[in-house]
Amino acid sequence: MAVLNHLTSTPYRIRQQLLEHFPESAVRFVEEAVSPSALADALCLHTLYPVNASVVGDNSAKCIVNMQRINDIRYINKFFESVNEHMAQGGYLVGCVDPLHHRRQQLLSRYPRPLNKVYYAFDYLVTRVWPKLPHLRRAYFALTKGRGRVISEMETYGRLFSCGFRFVNAREIEGRLYFVVEKVKRPDYNEEATYGPFITLKRVGKHGKIVKVYKMRTMSPYSEYTQQFVFERNGAGGIGTGSKFNNDPRITTVGKFMRRYWIDELPMLYNLLRGDLKLFGVRPISQHYFSLFPKDFQEYRKRFKPGLIPPVYVEIPKSLEDTVAIERRYLEAYERNPLWTDIRYLSIALYNIFIKRVRSC
Repeated sequence: MAVLNHLTSTPYRIRQQLLEHFPESAVRFVEEAVSPSALADALCLHTLYPVNASVVGDNSAKCIVNMQRINDIRYINKFFESVNEHMAQGGYLVGCVDPLHHRRQQLLSRYPRPLNKVYYAFDYLVTRVWPKLPHLRRAYFALTKGRGRVISEMETYGRLFSCGFRFVNAREIEGRLYFVVEKVKRPDYNEEATYGPFITLKRVGKHGKIVKVYKMRTMSPYSEYTQQFVFERNGAGGIGTGSKFNNDPRITTVGKFMRRYWIDELPMLYNLLRGDLKLFGVRPISQHYFSLFPKDFQEYRKRFKPGLIPPVYVEIPKSLEDTVAIERRYLEAYERNPLWTDIRYLSIALYNIFIKRVRSC
């Protein structure tokens, strides 16, 4: 672990250390995002490994800057967790990452079409799919030592949020994303955070019971930690059809294809067989999205079992209010005549899906 300065360093020396590893525009960004008092006591590191008390001191650091991009850190979350453990409440972590979209642009511009698409597809399988396969990922990390990992911007934030930090600011400079986050709580140490090709999502079921819904991954890893962040960034107007966000940045390229053809929802057939869901009904949604509904509708909705095919395929909503109105109409009709309502709604939904080509909302 390279410690580039000590806590007694002067602001001038800290700035010089930053300029040795960061472009000047990135240094100015850090100076704008971090409070002057915290930056004056910053500890500058260039490390791939978790920090410890001998370097930082117990719960004392006001600001830690790691010059090393997180793409080369083998155990990213363990590094973030160690920073959190040795940082004062409200302390800042400054870091950087080469984001996925920049890598994609580089690879596609390196070769002419269609060779560039073939090369990128191969690179995607090696760098994005292989590290997530449960029984093969060890071989990947044994060969690469965790260097040069491909990480998206949303995965970076998800990992940081899971480790007890909140977003302060971020800026892409010369193809590299520089971020500043603040410690607000202890890490979750979540061993069940979604990372592999299959995911388990906690959804609000009948009587408000939390049920585990199985799906194939269509979003960046740790996406469950970035839902509030995406909502705050987009605002309520960013909520689109079918209980989902418009232009959700967490959805991957392959994820868009899978959602278009319902491939991601095939594992939910297991929930159907297990009795967590019925064939037709309101969509099983996250606790955060559920909290956006009016209180009276939350209580009403909890009286019913969610379904595999939702009523938003019968009427296509354009806003959160539309979704509430559509679901309420369905539930009120279902309450009066359950069997006939489901037959009628299911028939229209299947017609819209297979004839009108309505895709995953």
